[in-house]
Amino acid sequence: MTSLYDQIAEAVAFIRSKTDFQARTGIILGTGLGNLTDDVTVEAEIKYPEIPHFARSTVQSHKGKLVFGRLGKHPVVVMAGRFHYYEGWTMQQVTFPVRVLKFLGIERLVITNVSGGVNPHLRAGDLVVVRDHINLLPEHPLRGENDERLGPRFPDMLHTYDKALRDRAIAIAKNNSIRLTEGVYSAMQGPNLETPAEYQMLRHLGSDCTGMSSIPEVLVARHMGLPVMMLSLISNVAYPLSAIRETTVEEVIATAQAAEPKLRLLIRELLKEI
Repeated sequence: MTSLYDQIAEAVAFIRSKTDFQARTGIILGTGLGNLTDDVTVEAEIKYPEIPHFARSTVQSHKGKLVFGRLGKHPVVVMAGRFHYYEGWTMQQVTFPVRVLKFLGIERLVITNVSGGVNPHLRAGDLVVVRDHINLLPEHPLRGENDERLGPRFPDMLHTYDKALRDRAIAIAKNNSIRLTEGVYSAMQGPNLETPAEYQMLRHLGSDCTGMSSIPEVLVARHMGLPVMMLSLISNVAYPLSAIRETTVEEVIATAQAAEPKLRLLIRELLKEI
């Protein structure tokens, strides 16, 4: 069985055989947020199933491809769709693309997702720039033998979310009248939405918003010393308990797509300054 390091090298070699475009920033697009690729001047696209050791994105609205190009003048590689633990992939499969992007030479990672708001001050369509997280997922991408070529055995998590990127995002949002707050993101396994009791628990734990993704990618990025910014779009209000309504994935996608232009503007303006 080939090592993770060798699998990464194989995927990188395949991608380099298709394009020599050098991206500076990697962007992961979450549910309902795939239209950011419309803003990219595309140099190359590679579908996930073509790339050695990549999983397949099975979630509605996820396009399932890497997009290389320029967002404005800034060179990016966009993951148009991510992998989730609830889809049946291992945590190593979920996070494998992040390792590949790092070995392709990106300097930072911008992660987007949709989430349920468990801070009573949040409304559907609001944006949260994540300053910290609470990991409630049942498996860990760094579990098992550690390869020092990828990162340390015990990565420190104090400065996981890059403060300079957060501060820039906050300033851009203020200048463009976008509702953006700093907050704590929590993740549970899914695919079911949380129960009212679980939403209440998450609020008491200090979470502002909750989803089913992103933290694994953050852990691997941190393991490899990659600066991270996470932007979460609130798709439904889940606290106080009296505010909870039944929610479908179609409604989540619709809310995300309606608010997506704000997220796209924020990312475009952010990368102008880097």
